[in-house]
Amino acid sequence: IPKFLMSNGQLVNMLVYTDVTRYLEFKVVDGSFVYKGGKVYKVPASDTEALSSSLMGLFEKRRFRKFLIWASDYNEKDEKTWQGLHPGTPMTEVYKHFGLDRNTQDFTGHALALHRNDAYKSQACKDTVERVKLYQQSLMRYGKSPYLYPLYGLGELPQGFARLSAIYGGTYMLNKPIEKIEDKDGMVEVTSEGETAKAKTVIADPSYFKDKCKAIGKVVRAICFLDHHIANINDSSSCQIIIPQNQVNRQNDIYILSVSSAHNVAATGKYLAIVSTTVETSAPENELRPGLDLLGNIREKFVSVEDIMVPINPDEHKNIVISSSYDATTHFETTCDDIKDLYEKISGEPFDFSKCKRA
Repeated sequence: IPKFLMSNGQLVNMLVYTDVTRYLEFKVVDGSFVYKGGKVYKVPASDTEALSSSLMGLFEKRRFRKFLIWASDYNEKDEKTWQGLHPGTPMTEVYKHFGLDRNTQDFTGHALALHRNDAYKSQACKDTVERVKLYQQSLMRYGKSPYLYPLYGLGELPQGFARLSAIYGGTYMLNKPIEKIEDKDGMVEVTSEGETAKAKTVIADPSYFKDKCKAIGKVVRAICFLDHHIANINDSSSCQIIIPQNQVNRQNDIYILSVSSAHNVAATGKYLAIVSTTVETSAPENELRPGLDLLGNIREKFVSVEDIMVPINPDEHKNIVISSSYDATTHFETTCDDIKDLYEKISGEPFDFSKCKRA
């Protein structure tokens, strides 16, 4: 599943809090880009970048710069920072207030705030403002982009947790077939190869409880091997490119994630690019075409279409806690929201980020 970590985001905070970072090494992703009118542009995230960006005309740059400064200073609890825009104000009214055109709205909502579609425009602006601030703060940590990726790939994340678990007496049993799972008298019994383990709580992904889950959509992903870096991204060895829905007449964005030998996940001179989106038609692979066209010559390609599964009645089974499937986004923020929901179901209280300490 192709995903980056926001350097100031929820997953980094969780990794620091749990001390898993002692087993991981990260490297910043070279750049964050957005698609407009058939071309790829660097995402401007600061007032300085806004003035130099070729994404906008001269007057639009100044309007966008004012918006970024306002968003950076915005404090939901301090009315002096609102400039008349209450936290409950719809985002459409905010765009209107600053006079931002449709193209600027596109990359602000989809490449900065990382919304997956335009439904956010009718919702309260406070969420979008917080997302823009997260992007800005993450960018300021390392400069090139707001994203991090583990050296040797995302498989290092579960490995780090496995090592930490072992220190506290946890046991990992890998490649064990599950024969049956039964909820009996407040205890859950999991049977594998004739042996049964009992626990008060079982946490699982939807593939183990298909009868307790439903599909709410599909994600199509294409894993592509390249002999060259993607064109027009400043020779970056890794990047994210977002194609906003409106640019290609869709309801959902298309995401491109690219990594290489810089993150120890490919041989020197080889590149790995993953294109993904939420399925809207009966021809999923064709929906990826705008993203695949940006990659140039593709040496080899693997396409998969998977259901997005969620629990039908998440509160029905107190002893069995089921996560949701991964969505099409190329960052972990939505996944972390799911993790916090799981934590609250299990512990009975919300996860407190104020306890997290920065490394």
